[in-house]
Amino acid sequence: MAKTLRFIIDRTETPIGELLIIADDEGRLRATDWREHETRLFRLLRRYYGEAGERLTPQPDPNGLTQAFDAYFAGELAAIDHLPVATNGTPFQQAVWRALRDIPCGTTLSYGTLARRIGQPAAVRAVGLANGANPISIVVPCHRVIGSDGSLTGYGGGIERKRWLLQHEGALPAAERQSQPFASAGATSS
Repeated sequence: MAKTLRFIIDRTETPIGELLIIADDEGRLRATDWREHETRLFRLLRRYYGEAGERLTPQPDPNGLTQAFDAYFAGELAAIDHLPVATNGTPFQQAVWRALRDIPCGTTLSYGTLARRIGQPAAVRAVGLANGANPISIVVPCHRVIGSDGSLTGYGGGIERKRWLLQHEGALPAAERQSQPFASAGATSS
């Protein structure tokens, strides 16, 4: 008989808003999202995990995940590099998400480059869709993928968050630098 998955939820305040952290009972990160996208997060969990995705047990700092995110946002950028993750997705999505984790902090690359890295150079649009379906933002750093012209393109948490994350990591393209800090309800600037 297959083991029933149990999911844990924690929340942490970051400079760019409240982050929701979903882990399984083995301590693997399953999903992250921002408080204002909570409905989207729960819909994703139901789609990938059925009824188990609807049962979330609040627990502080599951497997040290929340502490790692807090350290990342405090400037210890490598704190999230080796967190255990587990995701459901198609084999193509899984390949894109693995390749995203190989993008070093402090760097960016284009969708076309990412497509070439996974051996699918003609699949730029499909790579973009897989990137957008990434359930574990920040740790699976979809924010590090930018347009071929160096412009910031879509991000599920919003372009301003993407800008902040890239600036935090020292990877914001020069053409995208702004002097204004991220501003959202309840967020503080760093």
